[in-house]
Amino acid sequence: MNGPHDLGGFQGFGPVNPEKDEPYFHAEWEKRALGVVLSAGAMGHWTIDESRHARENIPPADYLSASYYEIWIRALEVLLERHGFATREEMDLGVKLQDGTSPKRVLKADMVPAVLARGGPCDRPVDRGPAFAPGDRVRTRNMHPSGHNRLPRYAKGKVGVVEAVQGGFVYPDTNAHGGGEQPQWVYTVVFTAPELWGEGADPLQTVSIDAWEAYLERV
Repeated sequence: MNGPHDLGGFQGFGPVNPEKDEPYFHAEWEKRALGVVLSAGAMGHWTIDESRHARENIPPADYLSASYYEIWIRALEVLLERHGFATREEMDLGVKLQDGTSPKRVLKADMVPAVLARGGPCDRPVDRGPAFAPGDRVRTRNMHPSGHNRLPRYAKGKVGVVEAVQGGFVYPDTNAHGGGEQPQWVYTVVFTAPELWGEGADPLQTVSIDAWEAYLERV
């Protein structure tokens, strides 16, 4: 989907100013926000792709005016309501008014180190060989679905060259909407700057993206 999160190549948002020795958190509440989001995800009622899609659906004015962890919390509220854990009224009041969904799992304090160390691997076997190989010229599909999609807007409809086959991974477009993992091959594709940005772009610069097989067509 084309949403406020997909800003690659956009102008007018000011310079990117990395902080020297930037801290992990800029406020104490951000630590709690991270913990709450991870604990809620560990209940097992939604996928990481559904949670990303919830963030993407935040209205642009709200998304662009929010900080990183504000976006996480606003999306979590959507997920908690969608899956029956809390109503909008309960979250506004901060009070439980009725019984909600019971979690499939509960992340307890002594479990956290092992869970974080394990992470959330999304590599999967694919039951057929890759359609493309390094050196193949491909074009990304010019698609604008309303659902979740990981192809950057600036790279749609562009011609590039496959640099590497990265392996099989969960297909986020279906996994975000209850359609299952449906793993696909993922490729690193290299584009020249003029192909992406047009006239005046530095011909010596390139941009690489990782793209699922469904995003690509042979040229």
